[in-house]
Amino acid sequence: MGGRSRERFANRLFTMFSYSPRMIASLLHLRRWLALLLMACAVLWSPAAQAQDCAQATSQGTAPASWQTYCWLNMTAYDDAIARSATGQNLAFTLPDGSVLRFNARVTGTNPAYNDVPAPSWTGAAVGNAAFIGIPGRPVLYSAQAGTSTIAITNIAITPPAGGGVTVYSFVVADAESSNDNEAIRLTSNGGAWQLLDSVPPIAGSTMPPISGVGSGNVTITGTPGTVGAYILGSNSPTSVTVQTQSGGLQGVMFAIRFATIRLQTQILGTRVNAADQLSFQIASTATGTAISSGTTTGTGTGPFSTAPLSMSAGIPITLRLAMAAGSASAISSYTANLSCVNTAGTTRAALPNNLSTINTSIGQLEFGEFLVCTFQVGAQPRLRVRKVLGSSRRFATDQFAVRIRDGSTVTASSTTTGTGSTVTSGTGDTGLVQVVNQRAYTLDEIAAGTANLGNYTVTMACSNATAGSTTALPTAVGGTITPRPGDTITCTITNTARSTATLVIEKTSRVISDPRNGTVNPKLIPGAIVEYAITVRNVGNLAVDSSSIVIIDVMPAQMAFATGTPVTFTNGTPTSGLNAFNAGTMVRFSSAPGGTTAFTYTPTGAFDPNVRGIRINPTGTMAAATSGTSQPSFTIRFRARVE
Repeated sequence: MGGRSRERFANRLFTMFSYSPRMIASLLHLRRWLALLLMACAVLWSPAAQAQDCAQATSQGTAPASWQTYCWLNMTAYDDAIARSATGQNLAFTLPDGSVLRFNARVTGTNPAYNDVPAPSWTGAAVGNAAFIGIPGRPVLYSAQAGTSTIAITNIAITPPAGGGVTVYSFVVADAESSNDNEAIRLTSNGGAWQLLDSVPPIAGSTMPPISGVGSGNVTITGTPGTVGAYILGSNSPTSVTVQTQSGGLQGVMFAIRFATIRLQTQILGTRVNAADQLSFQIASTATGTAISSGTTTGTGTGPFSTAPLSMSAGIPITLRLAMAAGSASAISSYTANLSCVNTAGTTRAALPNNLSTINTSIGQLEFGEFLVCTFQVGAQPRLRVRKVLGSSRRFATDQFAVRIRDGSTVTASSTTTGTGSTVTSGTGDTGLVQVVNQRAYTLDEIAAGTANLGNYTVTMACSNATAGSTTALPTAVGGTITPRPGDTITCTITNTARSTATLVIEKTSRVISDPRNGTVNPKLIPGAIVEYAITVRNVGNLAVDSSSIVIIDVMPAQMAFATGTPVTFTNGTPTSGLNAFNAGTMVRFSSAPGGTTAFTYTPTGAFDPNVRGIRINPTGTMAAATSGTSQPSFTIRFRARVE
């Protein structure tokens, strides 16, 4: 207890009694006795830790974007006489997250005294005037006379609210006055190398004192004439820091613990699964699972709902999580969420969640200087629906269609139409709303069912999302993909409109006829085997093909030699194609060019010719139109080759 405080306490005791001469004399004696007693108590208590706090500046000035992550230590309890004793002064500071910083400060040297004063220490100081303006309390240790003194700060330790020890923190030292001629500040640390956190410009001009040693454990700031700026430096996780001030008259230093700040918020997308549902969102210790800060959604609104900003002075790994609040009707499994974190005080590091599908994830330790805003976008599990509509009557009465939701090659849901004409029977061709996985890509498409062919239809797709404000990109064409988000209720309608056209379907098959070892009995595809290829062409459209417009080009597979001695044949299907009689001599041409698609002027030689790289077949006449889904004119071309 300081002298002024002891005197105020004794005076208050004195005024509690009446003012008779005898009592006044007695009380004067009592007052002197109490003052002596309090002085003795002060001596006995002085080495003990004295709980104080730290605080942020109220205004940025020229400070960096992370200025609110500096908690400047309030040195009001500093006692120079105790600090200069053999044991130094033990000090303790309560930090914003409830952690307690403790260290011993011992001062040696020729400078008569350090005084605790407000910031700025004087009108020309850079810190407090140009940057970090409005720091509360008395954060500056100020030497008012010339000389050199050393402040040895040892046994630095931070204890989090849950107990235990913290090994990751940032200790900050700032030039709190101005370093001019014959002045200097020298810093040492047994922790991480000193980092230059800020160069605070002077209140006028641009002169900065020379500085050396940044990036090492020893830094020297050398004074220079004029109005000068100041430096702020930080060292990670030291247990010992030494600050020496060499003053020509006035010199000062400030200390801070640099922290990171996080605010967690929740935005509800769409409507709640049940009107009674509310969500609890929490910042918790990864190590213990204990919630450090939390918030709860309320009412029927969508938010965003937010926790108060939480400043983490110590490097404690944290987890962000969602849970159902008391009184909710649904389980948390009924909901899903995407989590994103943004650093509002600078660049957002890549390791932070960005649209991550999760309701519980560790983001590790915050980095000093970060001011994170993390947002859970939460909603009911997303649902997709695909349904079929006909824009006109079916091309053929038996045509049917299957709509699908696919997860890669896996069909998540499908439904096949029934009905005739322009009618799709209710309940068919409609997957209904299907719960899907948040942030997983799905493909929405259709396939022809039965004898239908999609070539006879113009196909369009339109999608809508019942969740207002959703940013989910909706596909605009059949076969498009979609990555649903929480709360999405998406319906996509595929509309088929019949068109009049000739539509050719081509199928190619092969079979092994014989091989040198097995002959024609269960032959294998080995060197010397004879393979027969069959190319079948069907017109599934309702119009005939233009006269003599069918041209088939088939590229010979590698390591195959065309069987010259076996003719290319043409066979009509049922119903027949309607084409002219086939003439291999005039309707078939060969190419020896690489790739087999040009210069069909080559004449094959020998029994098997490996020089044949392509075959062109050009039947003449008009191919007939289909009359139903099962009555489709066709023909088949066959030829053989040998495996070389």
